[in-house]
Amino acid sequence: MMVKICGITNLDDALAAIDAGAAALGFNFWPGSPRHIALENARHIIRQLPPAVLKVGVFVDEPREKVNEMSHTAGLDVAQLHGREAPGDFPDGVRVWKAVRVALDFNASDVDQYPGEAVLLDGPSNGVPFDWTIAAHSSKRIIIAGGLDANNVRNAMDQARPWGVDACSRLETAPGKKDRLKMTQFIKAALAEDR
Repeated sequence: MMVKICGITNLDDALAAIDAGAAALGFNFWPGSPRHIALENARHIIRQLPPAVLKVGVFVDEPREKVNEMSHTAGLDVAQLHGREAPGDFPDGVRVWKAVRVALDFNASDVDQYPGEAVLLDGPSNGVPFDWTIAAHSSKRIIIAGGLDANNVRNAMDQARPWGVDACSRLETAPGKKDRLKMTQFIKAALAEDR
């Protein structure tokens, strides 16, 4: 199980997530996010992380050239695209995870049409879970996000059978500041079956 902790804004939280067992860390480059991180700050953190940890940049409707450039500058492994990017707009200098909001009109059969290494299914709004069974029948690598914490991640995994899980807001004391105990409990619960 690939476990990602998103919304990293400082080195202490990044290292705590890695110590707890996170395989990936998310850095949000969308200026409208309360977890937004400047490119140079992300680069500073990423340079101090172990190579085995996936460094994921979160982008919203950025031109592919800008995503390529920022990914290279920051040292990202993956671009997680949350906008309305068409497949032809995907960056080519970095791996891609396409994020899709699961709203009432969501069609599960659409998931397999998205190119990229994985599809991240997110709740209809920040921190809100969705019907996780939607993910269970996809042939794509699926990452589930939205409203996950230590109390519900096992249930979500049992229903969705995802490749990965991603958590952010429910693991915080304030936007952009992680709670070490909540992160540890979440990662422990997500990896319980894998150990």
